[in-house]
Formats: sequence, C-alpha cells, structure tokens
Amino acid sequence: MKPLVPVSMRVRIALGVAFFVAFFALWSAVTFGGLVSKTFLADPLSMLQSGWTLLATGFAKDIGMTVWRVVGGFVIAAALALPLGIAMGAYKPIEAFFEPFVSFARYLPASAFIPLLILWAGIGEAQKLAVIFIGSFFQLVLMIAVTVGNTRRDLVEAAYTLGVKDTSLIGRVLMPGAAPEIAETLRMVLGWAWTYVIVAELIGASSGIGHMITDSQALLATDQIIFGILVVGVIGLVSDFAFKWANRTLFPWAQIGR
Repeated sequence: MKPLVPVSMRVRIALGVAFFVAFFALWSAVTFGGLVSKTFLADPLSMLQSGWTLLATGFAKDIGMTVWRVVGGFVIAAALALPLGIAMGAYKPIEAFFEPFVSFARYLPASAFIPLLILWAGIGEAQKLAVIFIGSFFQLVLMIAVTVGNTRRDLVEAAYTLGVKDTSLIGRVLMPGAAPEIAETLRMVLGWAWTYVIVAELIGASSGIGHMITDSQALLATDQIIFGILVVGVIGLVSDFAFKWANRTLFPWAQIGR
C-alpha cells in the first residue's frame, strides 16, 4: 500500500466484502457463543427470521414511507439550497448577507425543532419533511457556496480573456467546474437526511422504520430493531452507489486520478 495510490475495482470490491464478512463473523461469534444475552443483542439468524416476518406482515409499506420522506425532504432542501449556494459562492455581497445566519443555523440540531414542528404542523408528513429540510438545507447551502467560491481563478481569468461576460460566467465556468463537487456534497448530505428521518419517526409517527424501531424497543425485540437499522444501511448504501455511478457518468473528467 502507498498513500493516495488508487486500487483496482476488483480489489476495492473484495476488500469491501471482506469487511462485511468479518463483521458478521464477529457478530455471530459473540451472540452464538453466549457472550452477550439475546435480550441485548440478537444473533444474525434470529434477526433475519424476524426481518422476514416483518416483511411478510407489511413492513415494506413502512420502508416505502421512510424512503418517500427522505427523498421528499431532501429534494425540497436541494432545490432551494442549490440556487442560494451558487449565488453566495459567486457573489461576495450575497455571501456576506446570508453566510452569518446560515453558519449559525447549520449548528442547530434538527431534532431540537421536533416539539415546535409538532405544534406548528402536527404529526403528519409536513413535520417529517420539515425536520429533514432543516437538517439538510443549511448544510447544503454552505457547502455548495464554498465549492463554487473555490473555483480555480485561472479558469475565471481565462474565460474573461476569451470574452465571457459576467452574466454568463456562472453558467459557462463556475457551474461546470463546481458540478462534480456539488454532486458529492449532495451524496454526503443525503446520508445525513436518513439520520433526521429516523429521529423524526421515533416521535409522533404511525408508520415508517423509526416507528417500527420504537415499537420493537418497547417489546425488547432487539432482532427487529437491528433489522430496521440494517435496512436503513442497505438502502443508504444502494443510494450511495447510485450517486457515485451517476457522478462517474455525468462528470468523467472529475474521476481522473481517483
């Protein structure tokens, strides 16, 4: 191994699979070996059996509701954060106006707003979407603004030399240069959105993965709790790979040297 030297796709996949194999082997050894009581940590086999039972009794609907909430809240946040972040990165007066508040707001935990959001919007879908929006929007705005603001100055100067006007600089230089990093920002913040939706569903929800986890906790059903957590991880992993594939397809020039 050498620092920053990329590995082949085959080696990357093999190493990734090896970690999961080692993880489940350790989990099995601890649970089947009796080192930890099943009351506190279910074994993999019990978890899979309970997961199959859950899926057979309607858990797929809960999964669909959670996915819908994540996608809905994240899309709304991204749709509003993209233009504001680009404007802040491109124009310093706009950045000076918005940046102090955005920097302040991004430190506010989205979960702390849940009691207020229940008062304002009830326990329906609007409250869940609002939690995801609050948790994602301010992070996206600041990260996008930084990405656009870090566009290489030699590209900007070359564009001006070639006659590009101020009005078209964003569309012809800033956006193409920042697009790959903006896509990576969206990928990372989408992962955070999953955290927010589960927290929102733990309180005042009648459906969703978080609701199932809450019900299972009251029954000390750690097998069901673990299954719900793993479902979130699997969906997140699939969406992560989808984002990476889309980024490689849309921005192939950004993959050089990776």
